[in-house]
Amino acid sequence: MSGGIHLHWYLPTNGDSRGLTGSGNDSHVVQFAGGYRAPTLPYLAEIARAAEAQDFHAVLTPTGTWCEDAWITTAALSRETERLKFLVAFRPGLISPTLVAHQAATFQRITGGRLLLNVVTGGDRIEQARFGDHLDHDSRYARTREFLAVVRGVTAAPPDKPFSFKGGHYDIRDAAISTAPHSLPTIFFGGASPAAQEVAAEQADVYLVWGRPPELEAQTVRDLTARAEAKGRRLKFGVRLHVISRDTEAEAWTVADKLLAHLSPERVRAARELLSASESVGQSQMLALNAGRDVLPASARELEFYPGLWSGYGLVRGGAGTALVGSHAQVADLIETYHRAGFDHFILSGQPHLEEAWHFGEGAAARLKARNLLAPVSKS
Repeated sequence: MSGGIHLHWYLPTNGDSRGLTGSGNDSHVVQFAGGYRAPTLPYLAEIARAAEAQDFHAVLTPTGTWCEDAWITTAALSRETERLKFLVAFRPGLISPTLVAHQAATFQRITGGRLLLNVVTGGDRIEQARFGDHLDHDSRYARTREFLAVVRGVTAAPPDKPFSFKGGHYDIRDAAISTAPHSLPTIFFGGASPAAQEVAAEQADVYLVWGRPPELEAQTVRDLTARAEAKGRRLKFGVRLHVISRDTEAEAWTVADKLLAHLSPERVRAARELLSASESVGQSQMLALNAGRDVLPASARELEFYPGLWSGYGLVRGGAGTALVGSHAQVADLIETYHRAGFDHFILSGQPHLEEAWHFGEGAAARLKARNLLAPVSKS
């Protein structure tokens, strides 16, 4: 274990629901009556305040054409909270690195240092094409490496010594931010391919994975730690998971059964077809957890691929497809297992996000706190 556990929550900026349906991306689109909650600022503020009232350090805000813009939404929500940080996801190939450095500096100053950055290179060529980005997979990661080098260089450059950079994707000349001193936010970055891991070792602060068994991800920690150390750097590690945390194990699995009850075989097949077209290695790993399944299981527990880890989300949802399911004590135990494997950051979500923040915060998180495993929340 390298440090205390940092808990983070998720902001459903495309809407929230009680269901487990998706459109092949990081979404939560309800398909049954009475469940959909629009991503209005008042509702998102409720979720943010619930996270702030618990022991969450930050909330992740996703990126994509299917959700609200992360920069604008989080800037607005910073006025609705006091100490909560915002993990803003964005795609590096769609914006100037100098502009991102400027935006980050402004966000840091007006919020008192409450910004974190989640760099999402993108593994879906179809989605990238919506923005006019047509680079292949490895070229996108090569561009991300340059992008982050520029962001770091511009942020560190004093006004009297501007930063310049010449690479295969960027030609930056005499860039500096001529405003008050600012700090570069912590950079979170994920990607399971060799190209992505090379970028992580060189430029990321926190390397993110999706929830496969802890023993398997422990090897990822060892491999990336060695790769970063060879470059004279030190990485921290995080895992993105969903969570169903209840008073008893039986109650938690009953909730999982209810989530499955609203799925249809047709929707599962459509999602699999869409997600199979992704170039993301991580997405392939998530799909493999449910490989060969042509019919919906009779019980949610049939999709338990490791004690307390459930692949039900991955039937219809792109991105992170696994969940922690169990009693509060069991969920806390599993988080502690990941922590002992080298993970300090846990980005969690649940259905609906407002209620599940309280279920988890008052249950599993409280148990982790009682074990003295949680890092103190920032008061800035």
